[in-house]
Amino acid sequence: MTLSSVVDGAEHDDGAGEYVSRNPSRLDDVVARVALARPETLRRAAESAKRAQVAWSEVPAPVRGRVIASLGRLIEANKTSLAELVTREIGKPVAEALGEVQEMIDTCDFFLGEGRRLYGQTVPSEMPDKQLFTFRVPVGVATVITAGNFPVAVPSWYLVPALLCGNAVVWKPAEYAAASARAFAEMAWRAGVPDGVLNLVFADGAATYDGLEQALAAGLVHKVGFTGSSAVGSRVGELCGRYLQSPCLELGGKNPMVVAPDADLELAVQGALFSGYGTAGQRCTSLGSVIAHVDIRDEFVCRLDAALRGAPVGDPTRDVLYGPMLDEKFADNYEKILGWIAGHHRVLGSSATGRITAEAPRHGFVGDYRAGLFYHPVLLDGVRPQDEVFQQETFGPIVGVTDYRTLGEAVELANAPGYGLSASIYTTDPATAFRFRARVGAGMVSVNNSTSGAEAHLPFGGNGRSGNGSRQSGIWVLDQFTRWQSMNWDFSGKLQKAQMDVATVEPDLDYRLPAADAER
Repeated sequence: MTLSSVVDGAEHDDGAGEYVSRNPSRLDDVVARVALARPETLRRAAESAKRAQVAWSEVPAPVRGRVIASLGRLIEANKTSLAELVTREIGKPVAEALGEVQEMIDTCDFFLGEGRRLYGQTVPSEMPDKQLFTFRVPVGVATVITAGNFPVAVPSWYLVPALLCGNAVVWKPAEYAAASARAFAEMAWRAGVPDGVLNLVFADGAATYDGLEQALAAGLVHKVGFTGSSAVGSRVGELCGRYLQSPCLELGGKNPMVVAPDADLELAVQGALFSGYGTAGQRCTSLGSVIAHVDIRDEFVCRLDAALRGAPVGDPTRDVLYGPMLDEKFADNYEKILGWIAGHHRVLGSSATGRITAEAPRHGFVGDYRAGLFYHPVLLDGVRPQDEVFQQETFGPIVGVTDYRTLGEAVELANAPGYGLSASIYTTDPATAFRFRARVGAGMVSVNNSTSGAEAHLPFGGNGRSGNGSRQSGIWVLDQFTRWQSMNWDFSGKLQKAQMDVATVEPDLDYRLPAADAER
């Protein structure tokens, strides 16, 4: 299968090169050959979107909501096929892939009704015979750049509300998840999204950046949504700032899990196993560091080590904790991260570190380890706050453990890396949970649950190195894809000047109540 960009409803291949998307669990399985675009293609896509957006914005919002409803039903009808494609293209276990597609359905189900709830407000005026109104209006053209670890769910967080609000979209998905992206786009077009209102551009990072700069400079793009690493997000934010744009940045995380002395340790182990090693640790919400109280640290580490050693790893089409790394570049990056393991660390969790091979086998591996990009899980005990592995996002199946004595120290450790996406605490004391919630810098906090997981009607996003405070999902994302417009309507028949021609009521501020002991 060969895929190319789609601009204004037409296939577009400008010969910029080819990317081969391979099944990371079976590298000899070519999922798609992807024709990469030049920077000019992204600009042309933005031009197409700008032309199409006006007519789309004039479609009544409830009707746009029906398009979103149709998209949800199409995704539901194709749920199994799309999940299988996601598993094949990025190696996500089938159960997780099905959950990802369900999240798309949930997002459509939530936003189909928002077409009837794009409310403004009627505001009282300080003057007679005058009415004030507010309206939500679409921003215009949104360029959305997404990663491939959630190749369809995260894009739906952007595309569904953006389209519902009357915007046109230029979507640049990850090259290594191009087939999944094309499948999503095909369903959107068949649900009724017009040509030009959704344009799909396949490009590498350099071409995307240059094309975005061209489009911003030409005034063709009015909102940028980006999901990816903190380093690239910083560059995107800087570029947008030059053109007075406020992007929606959903970046990386170094997500902490605090385990209090009164925690249910078995529940905490389950949470750490899922959030630390699900999707091979390649989620922005993956657990990065366990911060365990000194009184229970050794027992927790022992339990997590045993659970991790016994967890099935391998073929993502079978019942496994995780499958392969997403792509060669992520495998290469994980090799670098393994170099951060130091002499003072105790390495647990598997029989070896690095790639699973005949010389470094994984007990109980499921499938053929030689076929794909499979890596041992790592549990690092004895991590120190100054360690690179504690300070930086690792994006792989590796979790570090350190300890604390007071809640204040736990919060300080949780905030130390400077990310602020997700945090979790395991405790049976409500006071501990609420105090942690109030002091931690994360945009999302879980109590007795993992650092991973999102629901379609709850705000998703982070602070610090994890993002610029923008939020996705639920009603909160509407502020990313609409702008408030106010209108005042004076029907008095004369010019009334605000703050100048305002009626006043003069109070008697010298009045005082009689003394309590005065004669009655």
